[in-house]
Amino acid sequence: MVTNTVGEGVIVEESRLPPGQYVPRGRPVIHYGRVPQFKPDTWDFRVFGATASGEEHRFTWADFGGLPRTSVIADFHCVTKFSLMGNEWAGVSAADLMAVAPPAGGVGHVMIWAEYGYSANLRMSDFEATGTLFATDLDEKPLSPERGYPLRIVVPHLYAWKSVKWVRAVEYLVEDRRGFWEERGYHNVADPWKEQRYSYQEEPGEGPP
Repeated sequence: MVTNTVGEGVIVEESRLPPGQYVPRGRPVIHYGRVPQFKPDTWDFRVFGATASGEEHRFTWADFGGLPRTSVIADFHCVTKFSLMGNEWAGVSAADLMAVAPPAGGVGHVMIWAEYGYSANLRMSDFEATGTLFATDLDEKPLSPERGYPLRIVVPHLYAWKSVKWVRAVEYLVEDRRGFWEERGYHNVADPWKEQRYSYQEEPGEGPP
């Protein structure tokens, strides 16, 4: 496998770095808006929309902590062009969440909802991918508040704005809708290997009508 020097003297495997990305020194943190305060006694996580039962599923912090745990080692690619390599995320896989709160037939997309009404949409194929999980820990430590504590979704094969911090809900959708950044000109799919950064790059079928 070919290696290459990128960024400021950091060596990575060339085949792991999407086009236009570089590896920085340190671990930059970017987020929109202020960091919310976590209140475990009142925090909840909801799964709603087109559920198989037709009912909303609600989890307290204790409930969520009782779900099966898994870990994923994956790279993380920000649309601002830096990549953080080999991160170890731990939490609840999207597949395990769907096992206890399944979608109805015909669900093709999900909306991830976070504090302050922030959102990002995902195709179901991206949501149920092997590496997608709701992370509580990074590199064997709880997430810092700036990185999404207590819970963030991680979708490592897409640009990182889809890996929403401070997640509070999943909405199952039978029709796609754009999330916060997608409504503001970002690409609906966000594949870093295709450099899908902006909505003007979308091909027919890649975004809502």
